[in-house]
Amino acid sequence: MPANILNLPQYRVLRVEESDHDYHVTAEPVDVTSACPHCQSDRLISWGTREQGFKDLPMHGKRVGIYIDTKRLRCQACGKTFSQALPMLAENRMMMTDRLVKSIGQQALKRTFTSLADETGVVEGTIRNIFRDYINELEQTVRFETPKWMGIDELHIINKPRCVVSNIQSNTIVDMLHNRNKDTVAKCLFQMPNRDKVQYVAMDMWTPYRDAVSAVLPDATIVIDKFHVVRMANDAMEKARKGLRAELTLKQKRGLMHDRCVMLKRERDLNDEERLNLDGWTKNYPALGEAYSLKEGFYGIYEAGTPEEALRRFEAWYRAISTEIRPYFADLVRAFTNWQPFIPNYFEHPVTNAYRESLNSLIRVMNRLGRGYSFEALRAKILFTEGIHSNKQKRPRFERKREPELVEMGYRLPDDAIGYGLPVMGRVHPMRAPEAYDPHKHAKREKNYGADIATLIRMIEAGEL
Repeated sequence: MPANILNLPQYRVLRVEESDHDYHVTAEPVDVTSACPHCQSDRLISWGTREQGFKDLPMHGKRVGIYIDTKRLRCQACGKTFSQALPMLAENRMMMTDRLVKSIGQQALKRTFTSLADETGVVEGTIRNIFRDYINELEQTVRFETPKWMGIDELHIINKPRCVVSNIQSNTIVDMLHNRNKDTVAKCLFQMPNRDKVQYVAMDMWTPYRDAVSAVLPDATIVIDKFHVVRMANDAMEKARKGLRAELTLKQKRGLMHDRCVMLKRERDLNDEERLNLDGWTKNYPALGEAYSLKEGFYGIYEAGTPEEALRRFEAWYRAISTEIRPYFADLVRAFTNWQPFIPNYFEHPVTNAYRESLNSLIRVMNRLGRGYSFEALRAKILFTEGIHSNKQKRPRFERKREPELVEMGYRLPDDAIGYGLPVMGRVHPMRAPEAYDPHKHAKREKNYGADIATLIRMIEAGEL
């Protein structure tokens, strides 16, 4: 048997019993408590013992329990009783070693609570509590860079829409909120460091988002994401298509359903067969043709170069809507009219959640990942799992190489000189010894831009999260 199978030099192993699934290790502290923690007196007497069991890191695929006959001592000077010191045990969970608590917190980001409970012998409820405390600690220590270009969107996770705050420039998620209410979003924004650095916020047409940003980030420009606006044109096209079904035979209804994707597709992207199908529908049903033309015309608004030109195009587009087709496009007209100036802001500041396609993929894989998890646990896995974060930065501007300085002599090296060795940081007086260079003092903090969406999707699909 190894001298210390626990690899804990603070304890002396007395006995090891092994079963099919567990190690039972009897041990005692190496250092004996010699002073009262209350008055520091060394006049101590024994006041009995009691065996205590502590769980430790699994070994060789087996659970580990440590059993210690803990001594009770009484101080003759102050009359108080106390237990002998037991090092390496978790302060707030005295039936586990500190390293086991730390390991559970870290592993719970990638593993299920049930599997950890089975592996360690710790009940699942305790693992949940350890995980909660670990996440609270990460919330205080992990800091994501506040985006200059911020995206506010939503994902439907665990049967509920959740607000997602992202960094548009780095394609990362910096926070996920349990709902999309104004107060929740405003609190999140208010707690961001350097929030005054936010320049643009791209969002959908959800009033609580707008109100929260206006209240907390008054200097940021709100831009309604192009994706959410043009999607309403497709929705109007769908309403027109469904409105036509009452006039069709069963066979024609099936054909119209089959060609649904053709009508939602941009005209420039149609192949010859799709153009032929579309031509047949639009010529036989003029209302359907008008709806398709209006849908395409609305996309054309977003080809404008300025807000003023976009508004002129919208007015012309609006006047072209017939009375028969107007109800299908009513929601789009109302949204474009009511969300001024935030929709036209796009044409001056074309900021968009370009990762929307990635978010759609994330929704699909998230539904599988979310089974059996609370939102809090799922959020923690997404935001804090090791290896998921992005520290992508733009390359600094290329600068001409500077000539090194000859520190000892106080002048520059001649052009034809060749220098060897490590450069000395800074310039010092010839008679003064240079201060030792501390890399930690001069090193810049590595920036963390949040959970990289592409990495997140890959890890979920690979079963690593």
